[in-house]
Amino acid sequence: MTSGPADRARVLCDVAARAADAPGDAGGALWRLAEPGRQLDANLVRLPPGHRVGAHREPELDVLLLVVEGSGALDDGVEIQQLTGGTLVWLPQGSARELAAGPDGLAYLTVHRRRPGMQIGSGPPAAVG
Repeated sequence: MTSGPADRARVLCDVAARAADAPGDAGGALWRLAEPGRQLDANLVRLPPGHRVGAHREPELDVLLLVVEGSGALDDGVEIQQLTGGTLVWLPQGSARELAAGPDGLAYLTVHRRRPGMQIGSGPPAAVG
C-alpha cells in the first residue's frame, strides 16, 4: 500500500492479489479503506466455501459489491442471482440481501458512503433503567 497526502490519488491495494493470497478457509475482512478524511468506506471480504451472510437490509446506504474471486449467490428475497468474478452488483438502500459462497469461496469488495461516527450530542438525556 502506498501512502501520501489525503488530496492525492494513489493506489491503495491490489484486491485480486489480496484475495488470492488469503488461505482458502480464511473469512472476514481482508482489507478496509482507512484513509483519514475519506467520504467512502470500502471492504474486501472473503466468505469461505459454504459460508453465508444472513438475510438483512441496509436501511441507510446504497452499496456497490464487486466480486473479485470465487463464486456464490445473492438472494434478494425474490430471486437468486449467481455471482462470479467480475460481477458488479448494486444493492439499493433498503433492499434485502443474503450472500452465500460457492465451493471455492467468495471474495468481494463493497463500497458505500461512509457512515458518520458516533458523536456526543447535546440532545435530551437518555432514559436509564
